[in-house]
Amino acid sequence: MSEIKKRYTDEELEEFRQLIQEKIDKAQNDIKVLRDLLNSNDITQTKIISFEESATTYSKESNLRLIARLERFVRDLKNALIRIDNKTYGICRETGKLISKERLRAVPHATLSIEAKKRQDRK
Repeated sequence: MSEIKKRYTDEELEEFRQLIQEKIDKAQNDIKVLRDLLNSNDITQTKIISFEESATTYSKESNLRLIARLERFVRDLKNALIRIDNKTYGICRETGKLISKERLRAVPHATLSIEAKKRQDRK
């Protein structure tokens, strides 16, 4: 009888650590680019997107919302790194089962298995 796997191996966790760090680096770079764009005094750069002031304001608001989303994403990824350090990464917080590698590669900060996520979405 095969033993049920309770956690990912150190080698697997290291693979996920690298994936997560790459995503953190990219997101932080995207945040920097967006902030630089917002802080830029070069009005022509904004005017290329739109010639109307209201559209410029909308663009700034959109960028601020995107920055906030990216910051939450980075926070969630950093929390995933903590779970890797604690060797609890990839364990569904609801079922206690391992989250599939495919799901973790697609959503590396996931804390719920597909099964648990579907149950949660039905509520």
